[in-house]
Amino acid sequence: MARYPQVVIIGDAGAAGEKYEAAYHTGKVLGALGAVVITGGRGGVMEAASKGAMEAGAITVGIVPGSSMGESNAYCKVVIPTALGHGRNALTPLSADIVICIGGGAGTLSEMAFAWIYDKPIIALLGHGGWSDALGGEMIDQRRLERIIPCQNVDELRLRVIELVQDLDLNFHPD
Repeated sequence: MARYPQVVIIGDAGAAGEKYEAAYHTGKVLGALGAVVITGGRGGVMEAASKGAMEAGAITVGIVPGSSMGESNAYCKVVIPTALGHGRNALTPLSADIVICIGGGAGTLSEMAFAWIYDKPIIALLGHGGWSDALGGEMIDQRRLERIIPCQNVDELRLRVIELVQDLDLNFHPD
C-alpha cells in the first residue's frame, strides 16, 4: 500500500500562547514530513496545527461538528461537515494512523478514548496541561498493552512520528 500517513491533532479549542505555538510547530513538522494533517477544524490547537501544516504544504482536513463547511478555520483545505456535534469525536481518531494530543479538555478526552478503542497510536505532547499531561505515559485501560507515548517537545515528537509511520508500512518515505 502506498498512501500518505494521516495524523490527527487534538487539543484545546481555546488554546493561545505557548500551546498555540506548540500546535503550530507540530503541524509544520508533520506537513514537512508529508503527512495529511486532520483536526476538528475549529480554533485553538486545531487552527494552529492546520496553519502550520498548510504553510508546510500539507493537505489539511477539518472534520467539523456542524453541517456547514463555513464553520472550519481558514487553514483547512478539505472540510468534512458531520452534523454530529460531539459525536464527531468518534470520527476524528478513526481517520488517523496516529493521534497527537496537545492539552485538551473533555472533548479531547473523548477523542483520546476513541483513539485508544480503535487501537491508534497516541502521542501526548507534554507541558501544555490538560489530558496530554495527565495521560502521557499512561494506559487508559487494560485493553492495550502499550501506553500513550509522552513527548517532551516537538523535536522528540517528530522522531516518534517517523518511527510510527515506518511501523505502519505505508510504503511512504519522508525526506
